[in-house]
This record gives sequence, C-alpha cells and structure tokens, in this order.
Amino acid sequence: MARKSATARREELAASDPVMADLIERLGPLDLAKRLRRRKEERPADAFGALLRSIVGQQLSTKAARAIHLRMLELFDGPPTPEATLALTEEDLRGIGFSRRKVEYAHSLAAHVLEGSLELDRLEELDDEEAIAEISAVRGLGRWTAEVFLLLHLGRPDVIVGGDLGIRRAIMLEDHLEAMPTPKEVEGRAEIWRPNRSLACLYLWESLHAVPD
Repeated sequence: MARKSATARREELAASDPVMADLIERLGPLDLAKRLRRRKEERPADAFGALLRSIVGQQLSTKAARAIHLRMLELFDGPPTPEATLALTEEDLRGIGFSRRKVEYAHSLAAHVLEGSLELDRLEELDDEEAIAEISAVRGLGRWTAEVFLLLHLGRPDVIVGGDLGIRRAIMLEDHLEAMPTPKEVEGRAEIWRPNRSLACLYLWESLHAVPD
C-alpha cells in the first residue's frame, strides 16, 4: 500500500475536524517526516541515545536538559551505548547533573537492552501498543516517553500523546474549554483525527508558539 503524502494527510485531517482545519489554515503546512529528520539532526539518531536523552530531559527546561546532555556526551568516547552507560558510576552521572533517580533510570535502560528484555531493533516491527508496552516496562520510561518516541523517533503516523501538558493546553485553548482535558478526554477527543493523530499533535504543539505565556 502506497504511503500517503504529507498534503493528503493534511487534507484528510482538515476534513475530519473544523478545529484542525482552522489550525492548518493558520499555521500552514507541517510535515511529520520533515520534523522527524530535523529532530534526528538535533538529537540522537539511534534508539538507545534517544531514550537516554528522554531520561535526561525529564522535568527539566529545554536549556538545562541540553546542557546536561552535552556534558553526558563528553563522558563517552563516541555515541552512548548500553555498555558504556552501565560503566558510568553514580558519581560520574551525579557530577554532570543527574539526580539519583535518573542515574537509576539510565542504568535500568542500559540493563534492559543488554539483557534483551528491550530489543530496540525490534521496536519498528511492533504495533504501537506493543512498542509502548516494551518501552514503558523500563523503570523511568512511562507511557508519555514511549508515545513521544513512537511519534518523533519512529515517525508513527497515528499516535496521540494524551498525557502531554502541551497537547492538553492546546486543546483547552483551541476548544475554548475552562480547564485542561484529562489524558482520557484527550484520547476521546482525538478519535476523529485517526489515522492522522501524530500530525494533529504537531499542529497542537505548534499552536502554542503563537500563544503568550
């Protein structure tokens, strides 16, 4: 089956929901494939490095996460690997800004990969829910991390990141709600966007850039 073009996906999404049609008209063309390529230029292109980077960024500003990530890369001779990550001590990682919990998460990720309980090369073969279950079985990698990984690393076309605060806030603003929807309410709201929920997420995230803090 031929893959849909970016234009076809935008048109399909716009036809599914007048709110999305308005966003697409206001923000112009967004392309998941282009966003994916740009992200891999800015962040680790390999699956292990991407998941490790997500641990670094948890509950931190973008600026702080980037600084710690760069310091972390200096500890490695080349791209991060599970073996090299396990070889780093708690003192090593705490010294560059990791919390004690994030040290545990980083070592847990590396151990799961080395033990074979998380087969990174196999994730692309799994359907979305199977891949989410595999990733979120690792301590410190919850459903949000797994969904973002599927959307922005694997480029899956129909992922909704229901627990993301940005998505929830954008829906609140675009739908003129009095409060942010719950993750379950986001999932329900997103049903009409199938099979283009990933593109809908991109538009919702992008919409926040035009909104004053």
